[in-house]
Order: sequence, then structure tokens, then C-alpha cells
Amino acid sequence: MATPVVNMDHVWKRYRLGARRKGHVKRRTLAGEFSLSLERAGLRKKAEPMQHLWALADATFDINEGESVGIIGPNGSGKSTALKLISKITLPWAGHVETRGRVGSLIEIKSGIHPELTGRENIFLYGSILGLTRKDIRKRFDDIVDFAELGRFIDTPTKRYSSGMEVRLGFRVAVHLEADVLLVDEVLAVGDESFQRRCLTRMDELRANGQTLLFVSHILADVRRLCPRVIYLDRAMVRADGPAEEVLQLYLKDVESRQTPGEANAREAPAPVGSDR
Repeated sequence: MATPVVNMDHVWKRYRLGARRKGHVKRRTLAGEFSLSLERAGLRKKAEPMQHLWALADATFDINEGESVGIIGPNGSGKSTALKLISKITLPWAGHVETRGRVGSLIEIKSGIHPELTGRENIFLYGSILGLTRKDIRKRFDDIVDFAELGRFIDTPTKRYSSGMEVRLGFRVAVHLEADVLLVDEVLAVGDESFQRRCLTRMDELRANGQTLLFVSHILADVRRLCPRVIYLDRAMVRADGPAEEVLQLYLKDVESRQTPGEANAREAPAPVGSDR
């Protein structure tokens, strides 16, 4: 029997919209003062009563060791939220998320890159953030530079890099983490054809080595190539979970049947019983 390395058990996640909660300390910031002055001048509406948006609603699924699973769905359906919960970037409102082994995240990949530092300095900084030792980074340094095609730009501050160059740098450092579970969120959306092919080849290698992969993408051809199993999230809930082709066909059918795209969230989903958090 396969061993689950990720378990999401009736997970709920919500975000507050609108007014602050009473009792919060208001910070005097330039943005805050500007917002207040607009409100006083009648150029901006006062904050409406607090509302909540459900990013995930009663989501339950297991990911077994060595599986490659795609996560698809319209914008706002909870795909990135699921990965952030698995990687412990955020915590659930209710339910439980358990992971086993080392988790590597390719989520908001440029967030670990400092614009004032050079490519060389960022490789050591980002690698350290991801848990690599300086010895490990030195051993992989040339490979990272070659893959990212940074060559003569390696000692240039990354604020002068293109978006594609930053993502190539972040991707190559992150995949060297050698995690048990790799979370990939729309990494291929930025970058040219050559970079995308190299990323896919690298992920094929990771799969062949038995690494568990969770892959979020709107590029269905890439999902088909990498993932025998697909989880379809819609309006913050698990709409389907099964063989890739069956789930992809259901998703495409739903897309075609929607005459007017609506907000893909579960704002009206019922709250979990017995929870007042």
C-alpha cells in the first residue's frame, strides 16, 4: 500500500475582506493617512462591514509517495492556497494538513530573490533560505548558472534582470533542494520556450527518481505530460479527483458550459460545525 506524504483532512481556509477587526492597532503609515484623507473628502467609501472569502472549503485528499499530481481549476479556486497550506506558509482555518518528509516549494518563486544583490549573492541567499548548506551550493553553483543562462550577468544586481531571468535563477536553485515533496505553482508561465522545455525535462527526471510532485498549472498539455492524476478545484472545493484525462475532460466541459465567468470561490459555503475561529 502506498504511503501518503500529504494529507488534507476536511480543510477550510478563509480570508477577511473589508474592515479591520475591532481592537486592531491602526498604524500611521503614508498609505493609511492618504486613504483616510480620501475618505474624509468623500472620494472614497467608508469600509464596509467585514466579510469573508472562502479560499478552500472542506477540501480532503491524500498524495502518496512518488505520485505526480496536477491541481487545476479557474482563477481563485484555491489551487495556490492548497500549496501554501501544504508548505506551511499559512495555516488552515479548520481541518488538518499533514506532510511527511522534506517539502520544497516553487511558489511565488521570485520572493526569495533580493533585487539589490547580484545573481551570485542571491544563489547563496536563496539556497540558504531553502535549507542548502554553503558546501551544497558551491557544489551546484556552476550547474545553476548554466541552467539559468546567467553567465556574464552573474555579478550584476538582479534588479536589472528580466522577469524570465529571475524565474530561471529561482527555479534552478529550488530544484536543487532535493525535497521529498516538490510543490510547483505556475513556474512555466514565465520564460521562453527553451526554459519551459528544460523545466519539464528536469521535473521528468525528478519523477523518475521517485520524488513526489504537486503541479499547479493552467497549461493542460503540461499537466497531461507530468501528471497521471489530477485534482480539480472549483469554487474552493474539490470538484473531482482521479485519472488525468477524465478530470481534464470534465474541467473543459465546465469551462465551455459557463457562459459568464463568475467569481471562483466558495463565499457562501457553510462554516465547519463546532468551529468559532
